[in-house]
Amino acid sequence: MFGLFKKNPIKKLEANYKKIMEEAMHIQRSGDLKAYAKKIEEANKVMDEIERLRT
Repeated sequence: MFGLFKKNPIKKLEANYKKIMEEAMHIQRSGDLKAYAKKIEEANKVMDEIERLRT
Protein backbone atom coordinates (compact mmCIF):
# COMPACT_ATOMS: atom_id res chain seq x y z
CA MET A 1 0.00 0.00 0.00
CA PHE A 2 2.81 2.43 0.81
CA GLY A 3 4.51 1.67 -2.50
CA LEU A 4 1.44 2.92 -4.36
CA PHE A 5 2.77 6.44 -4.85
CA LYS A 6 6.40 5.54 -5.53
CA LYS A 7 7.70 6.73 -8.87
CA ASN A 8 8.91 4.09 -11.26
CA PRO A 9 12.46 5.00 -12.39
CA ILE A 10 12.15 2.74 -15.44
CA LYS A 11 9.24 4.77 -16.84
CA LYS A 12 11.23 7.97 -16.46
CA LEU A 13 14.23 6.42 -18.21
CA GLU A 14 12.03 5.05 -21.01
CA ALA A 15 10.57 8.51 -21.60
CA ASN A 16 14.09 9.96 -21.65
CA TYR A 17 15.19 7.25 -24.12
CA LYS A 18 12.27 8.03 -26.42
CA LYS A 19 13.09 11.76 -26.31
CA ILE A 20 16.76 11.15 -27.11
CA MET A 21 15.88 8.86 -30.02
CA GLU A 22 13.54 11.49 -31.48
CA GLU A 23 16.30 14.10 -31.20
CA ALA A 24 18.70 11.67 -32.88
CA MET A 25 16.24 11.16 -35.74
CA HIS A 26 16.03 14.91 -36.35
CA ILE A 27 19.80 15.26 -36.20
CA GLN A 28 20.21 12.40 -38.67
CA ARG A 29 17.77 14.01 -41.08
CA SER A 30 19.74 17.25 -40.92
CA GLY A 31 22.84 15.35 -42.04
CA ASP A 32 25.09 15.80 -38.99
CA LEU A 33 26.25 12.22 -38.57
CA LYS A 34 28.79 12.94 -35.82
CA ALA A 35 26.12 14.51 -33.61
CA TYR A 36 23.79 11.63 -34.51
CA ALA A 37 26.39 9.10 -33.37
CA LYS A 38 26.79 10.93 -30.05
CA LYS A 39 23.02 10.94 -29.48
CA ILE A 40 22.78 7.22 -30.26
CA GLU A 41 25.61 6.56 -27.80
CA GLU A 42 23.72 8.56 -25.17
CA ALA A 43 20.54 6.59 -25.92
CA ASN A 44 22.43 3.31 -25.60
CA LYS A 45 23.66 4.31 -22.14
CA VAL A 46 20.09 5.03 -21.06
CA MET A 47 18.93 1.69 -22.49
CA ASP A 48 21.71 -0.11 -20.60
CA GLU A 49 20.50 1.54 -17.38
CA ILE A 50 16.92 0.46 -18.12
CA GLU A 51 18.03 -3.14 -18.67
CA ARG A 52 20.12 -3.07 -15.50
CA LEU A 53 17.10 -1.94 -13.46
CA ARG A 54 14.85 -4.60 -14.97
CA THR A 55 17.09 -7.44 -13.83
